Amino acid sequence: MAYWDQIGKWLIWVGVGLALLGGLLVVVGRVAGKLPLGRLPGDIHIERGGFSCYFPLATSLLLSILLTVVLNVIARLLKR
Repeated sequence: MAYWDQIGKWLIWVGVGLALLGGLLVVVGRVAGKLPLGRLPGDIHIERGGFSCYFPLATSLLLSILLTVVLNVIARLLKR
């Protein structure tokens, strides 16, 4: 019987996580049109003839720093 309880609790947490992720994606979708992500100075875009290549270096660095800070704050809050 305890096995089914664990699966039920796990499914509830997965559902809550998916709902939070869905809400986050809705918010990011609304805000993303207003942010210059992908068009920052330092993002490399090369177009020549029939060839196009895009390297979002500045955007990648900015998102990496932002996610590092957010995840470190969450980790510190969960350790308390």
